[in-house]
Amino acid sequence: MGKYFGTDGFRGEANVVLTVEHAFKVGRFIGWYFGQDGKCKVAIGKDTRRSSYMFEYSLVAGLTASGADACLLHVTTTPSVSYVVRTEDFDCGIMISASHNPYYDNGIKLVNANGEKMDEETILKIEEYIDGKIDIPLTTRADIGCSVDYAAGRNRYIGYLISLATRSFKDKKIGLDCANGSAWMIGKSVFDALGAKTYVINADPNGVNINMNAGSTHIEVLQKYVLENNLDVGFAFDGDADRCIAVDEKGTIVDGDLILYIYARYLKERNQLRNNTVVTTVMSNFGLYKALDKIGIRYEKTAVGDKYVYENMNENGHRIGGEQSGHIIFSQFANTGDGILTALKVMEVMLESKQPLSRLIEPVKIYPQVLKNVRVKSKPEAQNDSDVQDQVRKVQEKLGDTGRILVRESGTEPVIRVMVEAETKALCEKYVDSVIEVIRDKGHCDE
Repeated sequence: MGKYFGTDGFRGEANVVLTVEHAFKVGRFIGWYFGQDGKCKVAIGKDTRRSSYMFEYSLVAGLTASGADACLLHVTTTPSVSYVVRTEDFDCGIMISASHNPYYDNGIKLVNANGEKMDEETILKIEEYIDGKIDIPLTTRADIGCSVDYAAGRNRYIGYLISLATRSFKDKKIGLDCANGSAWMIGKSVFDALGAKTYVINADPNGVNINMNAGSTHIEVLQKYVLENNLDVGFAFDGDADRCIAVDEKGTIVDGDLILYIYARYLKERNQLRNNTVVTTVMSNFGLYKALDKIGIRYEKTAVGDKYVYENMNENGHRIGGEQSGHIIFSQFANTGDGILTALKVMEVMLESKQPLSRLIEPVKIYPQVLKNVRVKSKPEAQNDSDVQDQVRKVQEKLGDTGRILVRESGTEPVIRVMVEAETKALCEKYVDSVIEVIRDKGHCDE
């Protein structure tokens, strides 16, 4: 990770951490860098935050000042930007969003010409320009770029999603929680076109209510809605709709781990699970691995972040991967997590198998999980302390094949995260606290 850009873009409070000057400079550099061999063309999308308009104009000013043409998709989803860029003649794409963060945050996500997250080398060059270490020229006269309305690109993406459905959704009562974000129009359009009886909540954005008691990070809202309206299934998206968490007809949460299980099993039963492998992150639940073992599906574990999941899938040719949080990547259809696509794929399994979602997730026993953060003076010193490591080993020995422990450094905060999954929550608490106690006793805590 760089100085400004993390694993999912440049993100922070608008005009405090991420400013209009930053956005202008990002646009300036991209327009120049990708336009050195000819006119640069960039697709830009945004979510519904009030500050998204401000950043859109700043990026456009920077891009056009460097000679690039900016094609505006307006309010749309992150995966739609990826789709438009990889299927049409674009040098790169920009999404303005802070995903599931509150409205006062915002972010800049960059994708390359293949619709993949921008490479680290280019990101570092952008950061050097932001810090004044690189000079680039302004264009003049006829070389100055322009901005154009490109809503047609968003509409083509909607058509693409509709084309992926294998069956009609006729008579299915489906709930969508659009988080007052990017999916607020697109989600209903897709499900209506496929014949569903679509019930939509949190689709009235006002610039400051994105993710507010809504969407995939507040799944309890959709749970209640599904039960009250006797729906067949519900899907909740986050602010930029690259995540999806489902709710079955009984109101049970179906997170990314469960979605990975049901779709991987579905593919395996049809001899379509390439390499017989699912890609997860280290934070996936122990119960997922136990369930996959039972049906003979292999799995790989990456660092936390859909960026790392995609890299593994791309390098090894795997077809399905994702995170517990609902970032699911279907490499046959997209190069990034796509919440609406994920919902369509869950519907595909339900319809083709003729089973409700509650039945499809039955084989997976999700283990209780406790995760605690400890503020430390030095993450490496606390993580690598021999006494801490000894305690972690003791916990794993006691758990055996009935659970697991994971101790890792946060990528964004001065904390060590201690996580235990076991057969009961009481055991989780006991073992997590035993490790934290050693970290404290050794003087690593910054409290």
